[in-house]
Amino acid sequence: MEAPNPAVPWDRDELTVGDLAARSGVSVSALHFYERKGLIASRRTSGNQRRYRRETLRRVAFIRVSQRVGIPLADIGAALGTLPGDRTPTAKDWRRISQAWHDDLDARIEQLSRLRDHLTDCIGCGCLSLRRCTLTNPHDELAEAGPGPRTLLVEGLEPDET
Repeated sequence: MEAPNPAVPWDRDELTVGDLAARSGVSVSALHFYERKGLIASRRTSGNQRRYRRETLRRVAFIRVSQRVGIPLADIGAALGTLPGDRTPTAKDWRRISQAWHDDLDARIEQLSRLRDHLTDCIGCGCLSLRRCTLTNPHDELAEAGPGPRTLLVEGLEPDET
């Protein structure tokens, strides 16, 4: 197990942006971006320096992990918006978010499993370029189910258009 960063004392209630970046593994510019998007918040000192509450580390970790599994920032922001602003979120608060995302995360897991297992096969995109596609999707029959990679898409988990 790696030792904690000695530059970030464990008992400090507030962190500088540099401390937060060092401890979270997120760049300062990404932290500023998260703050502009309302995902995290800081207070300003009299010298106009940012100070983040220590629990911001958990929010940043939540943002990073959520982004890694493909959850849009808007959904992450909505979830974080349900957390209390006047106190440190409790395990119960985080459990509520986890339960609210349970079905969505299950769908994402299914989506990733399909991608892993079928990417080399016909994915229902309509290109008909693979020999196997002519067997699994002759005459582009999957087009009737809608646009996109019909074999890989999971119901209720629509991709971002960005």
